Amino acid sequence: MALPFLARRPDSGLGNIRSSPGDPSRNVDWVLFGLQAVLTIIGCAVVYSASRLQIDGDPYAFVTRQVVFAIASTVVMVAVMTVDYEWFKERAGLFYAGTLALLILILLMGFASGNDVISFDFGPINLQPAEVAKFTTLLALCAYLSEQRAEEVTYAQFLTGLMLVGAPAVLVILQPDLGSASVITTIAMGVLLVAGAKAKYIAAVSLLSFTTVVAAFAGGLVNSYQTERLKVFLGREVDQDSAFQVTNAIRATGRGGLWGKGWLQGDLVNRGNIPVVWADFPFAAVGEQFGFVGCAALLALFVLVLVRIWRIATLSRDLLGTYLCAGVFTMLLWQVFQNVGMTLGIMPVTGLPLPFISYGGSSLIAYFALFGIVQSVHMRRMR
Repeated sequence: MALPFLARRPDSGLGNIRSSPGDPSRNVDWVLFGLQAVLTIIGCAVVYSASRLQIDGDPYAFVTRQVVFAIASTVVMVAVMTVDYEWFKERAGLFYAGTLALLILILLMGFASGNDVISFDFGPINLQPAEVAKFTTLLALCAYLSEQRAEEVTYAQFLTGLMLVGAPAVLVILQPDLGSASVITTIAMGVLLVAGAKAKYIAAVSLLSFTTVVAAFAGGLVNSYQTERLKVFLGREVDQDSAFQVTNAIRATGRGGLWGKGWLQGDLVNRGNIPVVWADFPFAAVGEQFGFVGCAALLALFVLVLVRIWRIATLSRDLLGTYLCAGVFTMLLWQVFQNVGMTLGIMPVTGLPLPFISYGGSSLIAYFALFGIVQSVHMRRMR
């Protein structure tokens, strides 16, 4: 016989409180979270394998920092996902204005020093405003478009959205950071397309972006090494040093064959024959060590992540959530395509990191924050 004081009653205490199906804490997309964790672990392994010989006596220098970045990024993501994404919408203007101020300040620092400056250095931490701009520009554009509540983006709305995106994009180009500027522009095209912008508007954004880049090269606003990279891509004659990094990255990817040469066994990647491979060409490290199978598996993980983000976009409770997911989807797709493409020689080298795989704190934190927004949309998909 059960003892009376052990019998449970519906209102007998906290032990009987059950969260409703709409409780955000019960709606985390654990599949997406798991895929993100796997990619981050792979990234740490790639950083270690490619950088362990760079600093004598300390093979763990770069990977240790990457692990610290990953932990800090996880904290940021958890903080973002616990907040209703409507909160970010209400403060999108403030975040956007702050980002513009940071971008202007970094430009002034560059002009004052006579050198190109793309980050604020705080000892072991470098903050790149261009990475922050990806997050805040997406917020600002999505907040504006979701307020319009129109089935199709009008010409006036398109121009306003273009100005919202154009201001930070131009400031980033002037740093100069063409890679990050291309990401901001791609985010805009993805969100506008989902919002119902006409094809001619998207074409106009593409043409304007291309014209801006051409003008930057023609006006001498880009670094000489960026000009050399473009010449390498176009097959123009350059000195051997300029083509060294790209040539060896392509060779390393192909040398892996079907199964690769094995962990830490790459002649080019693991012996320091490709400068900064852990940041710029991590896909080459995967290719030489794990071959075609490893590269295909890595790309399959990214495809699964994209499928989950697309699913969350379709389940969103409102247009704001759909637009935010569309922006993250487009951003991820573009950066993976660009980084893998430049490793294979089918895209010019821009310095864009491979999400979750490349070494770098600012980019890792930015992506974790964006995935926190996506999780927030999923967690609150039920009103």
